[in-house]
Amino acid sequence: MMAKKNIMEDLRTKSDDQLTEALVSLKREAYNLRFQAATNQLERPARVKEVRREIARIKTLQGQRAAEAVKA
Repeated sequence: MMAKKNIMEDLRTKSDDQLTEALVSLKREAYNLRFQAATNQLERPARVKEVRREIARIKTLQGQRAAEAVKA
C-alpha cells in the first residue's frame, strides 16, 4: 500500500510533458513484453501487470489534470 502512494506522489510531481514521455516509454515496454510473452521469452511475467498498472496510473492522473483545467 505504501509503495502505491510513493509511486503516485512521484507521478504527481512530474510535469505533463514528463508524464507523456513516461507513458510512451511504458507503452513501448508493454509492446515488447507482449512480444516476449508470445515467443515464450518472458523473464518476469509479473512485469506485464506492473507496466499495465503504471500506464493506468499515468492516464488517470492525466485525466484528473484535464478535468481540473476545464474547471479553471
